[in-house]
Amino acid sequence: MSQSIKKSLIALTVSSALIAPSAFATNGYFAHGYSTAEKGLAGAGVAHSQDAMAIANNPAGIAGMGGRMDIGAAIFNPKRSYTVTGAPTENPPPNTTFSLEEGTHDSNLDYFLIPHFAYNWKLDNDSSTAVALYGNGGMNTNYKTGSATFFDPNSGTYVNPPGTFGNGTTGVDLKQLFVNWSYATKLTQNHSFGASLIFAYQTFESKGLASFAPFSDSPNNLSGNGPDSSTGFGVKLGWQGKVASAVTLGASYQSKIAMSEFKDYAGLFAEGGDFDIPATASLGIAWKTSKKSTLVFDVQSIYYSDVKSLNNAFSNLFTCNPQLPAGDPNKGPGCLGKSGGAGFGWEDMTVYKLGYEWGDATTWRVGISNGSQPIPKSEVMFNILAPAVIETHLTGGFTMPLGSDSEFAFAAMYAPSTSVTGPNPMDPGQTIKIEMYQIELQATYSMMF
Repeated sequence: MSQSIKKSLIALTVSSALIAPSAFATNGYFAHGYSTAEKGLAGAGVAHSQDAMAIANNPAGIAGMGGRMDIGAAIFNPKRSYTVTGAPTENPPPNTTFSLEEGTHDSNLDYFLIPHFAYNWKLDNDSSTAVALYGNGGMNTNYKTGSATFFDPNSGTYVNPPGTFGNGTTGVDLKQLFVNWSYATKLTQNHSFGASLIFAYQTFESKGLASFAPFSDSPNNLSGNGPDSSTGFGVKLGWQGKVASAVTLGASYQSKIAMSEFKDYAGLFAEGGDFDIPATASLGIAWKTSKKSTLVFDVQSIYYSDVKSLNNAFSNLFTCNPQLPAGDPNKGPGCLGKSGGAGFGWEDMTVYKLGYEWGDATTWRVGISNGSQPIPKSEVMFNILAPAVIETHLTGGFTMPLGSDSEFAFAAMYAPSTSVTGPNPMDPGQTIKIEMYQIELQATYSMMF
């Protein structure tokens, strides 16, 4: 392939990654995998690297890997909805309620294109360097139906404006792009070490949340301010070791990435708009069960509890006095935007991934992963915006050669519908169920040189 065509493919992927809309990934808001080969194995591959995109999972895997370029994209289809049961309650002041419209409401914007790109340079027989661009994850919801019932102190009556939270079309849009530069080398014949420098870029926008303005420390920076961006740097370390003739172990750790604040949403996220990217850790094993088959198993932990805007409970909101103006020192510690401000209440997540591949010229793959979703029943109110409740992923795929120096890989994923039901914390007479299922198709074209 000519250099001009290669440069055009790279430019197209980079520009697409920057402008492509994002949606929920699958383990909380992290992708269930990154390379197409790994996605066919339910995301497993810490001990079994097969392409340059493997640095997103374990940078040690490229040690001595031949020169190659991997370029592709995924079509992602998440279906998000919430269902409210129970008629609105209208308590007199001061114990007023905030109720949601009964029934089921679906988020639209169901299809997303997520590109990826990776390039590996072989430095010598023992070391390589690579760069990759990929979407780390995201959150996207857009509810056009629904309404809310709450007490209006100006009129002295209950009102019922349209919108999930009574402020029109409601939703959030979080996009995360990673630029990963990695270096890996063989420490011995059987052991490799790798390290990555990661640049993270994220954008965020919210709308339809202005009804919570009395509970915000900065109500002008709560909702409807258009996209805002933040950046940060982190590192990823990895190891792979062949411990027996047919067994390889792997481990990787990605640091928490301290991101700059979303200033335009300093009245929504805790710590004045802070939305850091949590750390992750993975362990894996690859067992070559025969000359033409391999069984892989990974365990991944995602530390959502390290990020206050994700981990703080919604109940913190009840320590905020909506009668006092923003900035009043007596307003309370749980106001949106403060360090202890209400958040999504997410817990840490541990995911187990099992995959099997076999074949000669064409390699076939299947996989299954499972992990307890991060949202407790007490946190369904705010997680209407972020119903990241998926627990199980079923995957399959293949890689087929197209010639002596190129190949095509494909992976499909289906995540069965999962839901969480809990009380409306602002109207105990109501219950809220948040629900989602997902389908994803991903393809990659690779060239070796």
